[in-house]
Amino acid sequence: MNAPRVVVVGSGFAGFFAARTLEKVLPADAADLTIISATDHLCYSPLLPEVASGRLDPRRIAISLHSSLKRHRILQGTVDGVDFDQQTVTVHCGVDEPTLVPWDRLVMTVGSITKTFPTPGLTEHALGLKTLVEAQYIHDHVLRQLEMAAVTTDLAERRARLTFTVVGAGYAGTETAAQLQRMSMEQVALFPSLRKDDVTWVLIDLATAVLPELGPRLGRSALKTIRARGMDVRLGMSVTEMSDGSITLSDGSTLATHTVLWTVGVTPPPLVNRLALPVDRGRLVVDDHLLLRPNIWAGGDAAAAKDPYNPKGADYPPTAQHAQRMGVVLGKNVAASLGHGTPVPYRHHDLGLVADLGGTAAVARPLGIPLTGVVAKLVTKAYHLYAIPAMPNRLRVGLDWVVNSFSRPVAAQLGLVSASAARLDSAEHTRQ
Repeated sequence: MNAPRVVVVGSGFAGFFAARTLEKVLPADAADLTIISATDHLCYSPLLPEVASGRLDPRRIAISLHSSLKRHRILQGTVDGVDFDQQTVTVHCGVDEPTLVPWDRLVMTVGSITKTFPTPGLTEHALGLKTLVEAQYIHDHVLRQLEMAAVTTDLAERRARLTFTVVGAGYAGTETAAQLQRMSMEQVALFPSLRKDDVTWVLIDLATAVLPELGPRLGRSALKTIRARGMDVRLGMSVTEMSDGSITLSDGSTLATHTVLWTVGVTPPPLVNRLALPVDRGRLVVDDHLLLRPNIWAGGDAAAAKDPYNPKGADYPPTAQHAQRMGVVLGKNVAASLGHGTPVPYRHHDLGLVADLGGTAAVARPLGIPLTGVVAKLVTKAYHLYAIPAMPNRLRVGLDWVVNSFSRPVAAQLGLVSASAARLDSAEHTRQ
């Protein structure tokens, strides 16, 4: 009853690994541990494009909190606010009255949400890809467009149904566009009234290159690969308006489409602004030990920690790789504040990124070494299998990949996610 209360807010990579590290480092009676999460799982988000393309079941990349964290009290709900004077967190868990959770040590790992702009029609018509709910809805939506195109006799309507647009040519957007294009081409062959030439995938970005995170060489390789498949890549361009059935581009042209996937980047959730703490470009400013203020730490996508290895003095980028490793440091430093272990600074060299382009195509830069083709594909698969933080999930993902190598995945509309549930504010738990 008198043990110090440690509360972790968020179950993304940073929060999950902070909680797991606390259980490893702290003796059983050293602290009362609580984790607050909008879901009952960690989503292994780098594989969301494979869920959207139907190559993985959503549960394959959902890491159960109850199975993984044995000593934490798990509260499923959304955090409305933090009272720093009273040292309480206000949580809405789906019941009438909010729950007040007291804390002595607080870890803010609230992650990120899809970045949006005041583009007319964006919130009504764009689909994000940050959660399993969104990925499953996108899978059903793409298949539904094929069905609707197959029955219409209006050629313009058919063309619009078979035109799929992805906005954002970074890591998430390029992977998603490449893998969904491949899925749609496989599926359209099952419709006698449709042809592969009828399907158009458009990738749009204001930047002048795809996958800038991987550097110019690999970006050019990825661009060559997806264009060879027929992808319409429009760089140096943005979307200025969306409506039901079309979008307007920055060059004044319009594109008839019923599918707009919005993957332009991430930003901290609204909760960060409500904390009234110092921020840098919207992210909570922390020191090299990820300390926000006494007894309060922050890490992951919502934390601005300076990268000492960056010659420009930039912050660490908001990637799963950094969030995971920040989580380990957070756990160690919270434990050290309770007298168990020694605090450590966060120092991490970028290990590189990988991007799966579907089929045998991929680009990767492990430890700064540029790779393409089958070798990059093998490195990409191996990295993900290593990084998934639960053996049962790891085995199921690996088995699915083996089966997919010689058998086409079953593509079916399950209808489990409604259009309202897939909206950005609902799926990403930002609705006020």
